[in-house]
Amino acid sequence: MRTMRSWFRDTTGGLPTTFWYLWSGTLINRLGSFVLVFLAIYLTQERGFSASQAGLVIGLWGVGGAFGTTAGGTLADRWGRRPTLLTAHVGAAAMMLGLGLARDLWAVALGALLLGMFAEAARPAFGAMMIDVVPAKDRLRAFSLNYWAINLGFACAAVLAGLAAQADYLLLFVVDAGTMLITALIIFSRVPETRQVRSVTATATTAAPRGALRTILTDRVYLGFVALNLFAALVFLQHISMLPIAMGDDGLSPATYGSVIALNGILIVVGQLFVPRLIRGRSRSHVLALASVVMGVGFGLTAFAGTAWFYGLTVLIWTVGEMLNSPSNSTLIAELSPAELRGRYQGVFSLSWQIAGASAPILGGLVREHIGNDALWYGCAVLGVMTAVAHLVSGPARERRAAALRRSGEALAPVSTSQGSQPAEAAV
Repeated sequence: MRTMRSWFRDTTGGLPTTFWYLWSGTLINRLGSFVLVFLAIYLTQERGFSASQAGLVIGLWGVGGAFGTTAGGTLADRWGRRPTLLTAHVGAAAMMLGLGLARDLWAVALGALLLGMFAEAARPAFGAMMIDVVPAKDRLRAFSLNYWAINLGFACAAVLAGLAAQADYLLLFVVDAGTMLITALIIFSRVPETRQVRSVTATATTAAPRGALRTILTDRVYLGFVALNLFAALVFLQHISMLPIAMGDDGLSPATYGSVIALNGILIVVGQLFVPRLIRGRSRSHVLALASVVMGVGFGLTAFAGTAWFYGLTVLIWTVGEMLNSPSNSTLIAELSPAELRGRYQGVFSLSWQIAGASAPILGGLVREHIGNDALWYGCAVLGVMTAVAHLVSGPARERRAAALRRSGEALAPVSTSQGSQPAEAAV
């Protein structure tokens, strides 16, 4: 018992109060994240769209997200993390309701585009705020805890959404919008601005340095890292778009898909908090390479699945890869981002997810329709192995760059705001 208490204290102790408010908002938001989980099923079974049309709509969500993350990263650095988060969550809640009420294909497509734009605009600001408030020595466990919250909410949402979808699909959209508004309320009432500037006398209107875009576009080490995440995301996001369609083709119900995909969140909830200790001190390049191989194998085995238990097995396999990938990715982003450009660097990294979100369902749908279901999953396996090799080759350059940024880092001070009376450094 004492060992368990010690582990719990080592895992959760000493983190800033602001982090825990962000963590709570993440958990609540993800508890209601019904729609994206079941969007492919909703579009094909409830609205009668084809697999290609469903892929197009989900792809437009990704296109909107690409614009959103780009704008969100810039706003997080120029306008502030807090107002960017508030605007994104309130706007996403409104667009979520609009998407639920849309009926024609053009209206659904437009709703998905706008929802993706608002929802994903929050990502860079949230990531930058996490880096702002959590000291470097605590970031691995902070990101792991946040990822744990994401998946605890996801596991619950997947099961509940399967039941709610049988009653009324509109309920999914209403609950999802409600959790977004609750998250916005937590940010409004409890989370101070954390944007940092070079001088303690600077004001909240201080802009990011000129030439920010040029700095990012010439940062080949970081862009290479972003590109590898894009390839991994193309594989990973098939679980949202093509996996539910493949399971439907095998005669499995939406509730069965919800239960199977919930295994992803359950495994992460059970095991993710042990991952930081497992990978601490190990080469991040080797961890990321192993994660890519495991994810590729898991998705590749989907070609042989036809029953719920086999689909569940594949989910558990690629989830292990996801668990290894996430904390290493998050800490690398933090170390490769200059402090004054954190929002924009987060935005560029999030852009890789949005490009994948736009292209993965479209490519997956085209491969399924023109080459076959098996070819899609074999292709995922090949792409996973290729990404692993690339991580091994590019890893040393990333670590040299991170070390150089640590040596040249400058002390920054938080911007004071009317909401900032609570110090970001205060520990729980």
